[in-house]
Amino acid sequence: MDKTSKRMIKVLIAFSTLFISLMVYLSYFEIFQSSKIVNNNYNKRQWINEEYVLRGIIADRNGKTLTYSEKKENGQVRYYPFKEVYSHIIGYSFKEYGKAGLESSYNKELLHIKENPIQEITEKIIGPKEKGNNLILAIDHEIQSYAEEKLRGKKGAIVLLNPKNGEIYAMVSKPDFDPSTIKKQWNEIIEDKNSPLLNRATMGLYAPGSIFKTITATAALENKDVEKTFDCKGSINIDGYILKDYKGVAHGKLDMKRALEVSCNVFFSQIGLKLGEEKLRNTAENYMFNKHVPFDLQVKKSIFPKINMTRPELGASAIGQGKILVTPLNMAMVAGAIANDGEMMKPILVKEVIDPKGRTIKMNHSQVLSKTSSKVVAEEIKTMMISVVEKGSGKNARIKNIKVAGKTGTAENQTEKEHGWFIGFAPANDPKVAIAVVLENIGITGGKSAAPIARDVMATALNRLR
Repeated sequence: MDKTSKRMIKVLIAFSTLFISLMVYLSYFEIFQSSKIVNNNYNKRQWINEEYVLRGIIADRNGKTLTYSEKKENGQVRYYPFKEVYSHIIGYSFKEYGKAGLESSYNKELLHIKENPIQEITEKIIGPKEKGNNLILAIDHEIQSYAEEKLRGKKGAIVLLNPKNGEIYAMVSKPDFDPSTIKKQWNEIIEDKNSPLLNRATMGLYAPGSIFKTITATAALENKDVEKTFDCKGSINIDGYILKDYKGVAHGKLDMKRALEVSCNVFFSQIGLKLGEEKLRNTAENYMFNKHVPFDLQVKKSIFPKINMTRPELGASAIGQGKILVTPLNMAMVAGAIANDGEMMKPILVKEVIDPKGRTIKMNHSQVLSKTSSKVVAEEIKTMMISVVEKGSGKNARIKNIKVAGKTGTAENQTEKEHGWFIGFAPANDPKVAIAVVLENIGITGGKSAAPIARDVMATALNRLR
């Protein structure tokens, strides 16, 4: 082979390598990046569609309109008639400030944008749709409004769901904002130290405190060989770290049911030490810790640290302290899983997407997301949680003539004021609703702060859902 031929082969190999590299990159871009680019708030094509397509309506489960758009001379105007009540669910959509909430995650449905390039070309030929698709939510407007009212003036979140199918009836995060006036108040909102744009229900990460004991109890009951009776003297020394009970109260000899009633820290820290890090983490991960929760809005992962814990860290983790962090949505799902015989359902916020002619084009069906325990174990924990409300720290969650199951939590954090928690469900013998309430830095126990709110919201929901 002469020198010219060798050079031609080298050039051919170089071009072939470049061509293959280009094909690999384009394939990667199409498969992994194109959807992100299409849905990016800074993509101007999104706003071009808004000039032609009337953005779809968002309605509650009973058809009540929660947001809508109207054509005006200079474009279209989006209306948010219930202001703060849906700020973290519906979000907002403005050219100047982008999109948030369902306005962002369901943007292509609301504007009837096609991801398929052939369909997009077809629509360019026949003309774009004049109206976008509509969303039907699982939310009940009356329950949502009541929950929002109960949390008004406080910092925290409420999530209320159906434990049997995962449908979200109410989801509130405070502080919030009014999407109808956000343009005027933007600078004030983004400079607010209380972060009103943060959806605490799905993106807030909190120390859970004693509500995590339901998960530690699950791990203990699933491992029959773990000792389940301890003598509480008000504190315990774990390798030099003194872990105390609330106000140093000594509860004496306890079984697990009584320990959950009085929320004994010494008992559950010893359970955690007996279980070991791996078994406790595995159970937490069955409850979706360290995992992505598929949802219609952005969700942060609840955290059970993936490190080799020291014994003091493990003891603290077993009572929901240390480095454990949870979202309110995840803890409502934990309560729902116990209520639903150990099956955690995928949370559903958007029930249906329907076209302007009323035809269903997408429906979110119920599905089991995780098997958290056996039915027998779930039933045992349910019995203990009933006892917490009837005899223990959750008495303020009692509802007249309805049996309630629950667990309170008072979580230490980086500030001097604790978070108040309550998770639970009702009616305990045939659960219709499960709830998580967190009051951020409220500085008093969950039994006194969060449990009464959970009681009122559950009672209102049960009356409404009859």
